[in-house]
Amino acid sequence: MKLISFLILLLLYAGIDAQMLTSVYFKHNSSELNAESRKKLDSLALLKTNLTFRIYGNCDSSGSTEYNNNLSERRANAVHQYLQGKVGDNIKLVNSVGLGEEKQINDNTTDELRGKNRRVDVFIEKKFSPGEKLTRRILPSFFDTRISRMKVKDTFSLPDVNFIGNRHVWLPNGDAKLARLLTILKENLTLEIELQGHICCDYENFDGEDIDLGTFNLSWTRANAIKEFLQKQGIDPSRIKATGLGHLNPAVYPELTESDQVRNRRVELVLIKK
Repeated sequence: MKLISFLILLLLYAGIDAQMLTSVYFKHNSSELNAESRKKLDSLALLKTNLTFRIYGNCDSSGSTEYNNNLSERRANAVHQYLQGKVGDNIKLVNSVGLGEEKQINDNTTDELRGKNRRVDVFIEKKFSPGEKLTRRILPSFFDTRISRMKVKDTFSLPDVNFIGNRHVWLPNGDAKLARLLTILKENLTLEIELQGHICCDYENFDGEDIDLGTFNLSWTRANAIKEFLQKQGIDPSRIKATGLGHLNPAVYPELTESDQVRNRRVELVLIKK
């Protein structure tokens, strides 16, 4: 049942022609696939449409640069070799690369966040016809939903909260909505949320470069910028979790216009506790 559910979820987000990312995670200093990772990869191998997989290994910041490069390569190769024995002729495996610690999606301040960086990302690609694009399902607005009707783990959009390209600075239109978010958190003292950052356009890497900081965790720095804003206004930081999802789950793909790009430069909100 879990395998079927995963496949259904995969196809719902990817459609038949969408590009999508799946990540598998590793223990500290390990390149061994666990049972959960193998189950994810088994699900990918069952896809019947013609696809290309690109595989990228990653590390947290512990260890030397040389060690991390080697470890990330071993992780990428472990995924590549496992899939090689599973996929059919309809799936091609290319670009099995170890990126070391260069493409971290979160900082390394906690064990959980370090664990998010110890991963292999599998990109699933298929060419689109000219003018063709996939639009993700529209999420309910956090500002248009009553707290009493919200459910834990529900995901909401933050309308008008979009960002300048390659920066963690939101556009001026977002000021009013973030002020509303601040008010809601102040009026509902038990609410805890997760802010999930997203990027646009860079599909050769999992995440983008934040040109202000010189780091490759742009999706996280966008989510964290909002967390820091709320914290400075008096919200307890323990009520807010910031994570980066890179270009996973784009609102629209591919980005054919500047408007498409702006839509993908966003942060979404997941309710953790109410």
